[in-house]
Amino acid sequence: MAVEKTFVLKGKPESQWLLVDATGKGLGRLATQIAHYLMGKHKPTYTPGVDMGDYVVVINALQLDIPKERLTTKIYYRHSNYPGGLKAISLRDQLQKHPERVIRAAVWGMLPHNKLGRRLIEKLKVYPGSEHPHAAQKPTPVA
Repeated sequence: MAVEKTFVLKGKPESQWLLVDATGKGLGRLATQIAHYLMGKHKPTYTPGVDMGDYVVVINALQLDIPKERLTTKIYYRHSNYPGGLKAISLRDQLQKHPERVIRAAVWGMLPHNKLGRRLIEKLKVYPGSEHPHAAQKPTPVA
């Protein structure tokens, strides 16, 4: 009877920079793909509980493919922790004012909600247009 061992990577894994174009993609499928890359599940050395992921740069966040009905029915809530401090904003308004928050919120919901998840979400960089300041890192485009 052979005893199977769990693989645990020793040392610090190298992170790459990936470029994801959000043009014409659905929000949920895009967020799933980004979370996959942030956690490092695309690597053969993936180890749960270890920051294995890559940096992800998302461009063209304004050009997501979202159904028209969803633009009015999806509401984002936040609270100021003061009485009566509940703020609500629709997806349409959020896309116009802060399109990077839409993708960030969707990806955050798919990451672990602990110290590791907070470290992973910092590796996500979202920009509304096609311009980004990470050209020096030479991000590789992802299909």
